[in-house]
Amino acid sequence: MGKVTILALRIVLAMVLAGTLFVQAVMVPLLAIDLGESEPDVVHVRTPLVVIAVLGVLTIQVTVVCVWRLLTMVRRGTVFSHAAFRWVDIVIGAVSAASLLAFGLGVTLAPGEAVPPGMVLLIGGGGLMVAGVALIVLVLRMLLAQAVARDAEAHHLRAELDEVI
Repeated sequence: MGKVTILALRIVLAMVLAGTLFVQAVMVPLLAIDLGESEPDVVHVRTPLVVIAVLGVLTIQVTVVCVWRLLTMVRRGTVFSHAAFRWVDIVIGAVSAASLLAFGLGVTLAPGEAVPPGMVLLIGGGGLMVAGVALIVLVLRMLLAQAVARDAEAHHLRAELDEVI
């Protein structure tokens, strides 16, 4: 991966992190205030919605930090090591948690007349797509495991060849 690509991705990650911090500091409290002033049939979902929003933003932040760390490993040439698995596993966990939060949001909004059933179905579909992303990252983790094994095997064979020469 080139230096320009890593720099561009880091800029995007920094912007995403800044945006999520803005959402946590400004938008979520405003959401809580707006939901508190809403109609009586919406007030009962105020706390679950705020908690889901905060946790959802947190899953994004965790993922951004882990990808940043993986980019650092790419830049140093150490990504094909066992240390990378920790960061990839955390990403899988964060994305899986985001999927569960999306399903929880659908369950929270399903009862009552405040949200149409089609919207709940769309939220469930979004949760399913996020679960698919978690599965894709899991497959990529398996590819990383194969690459680490091949890299270790190549180092071992080089060491044997150096001894022979």
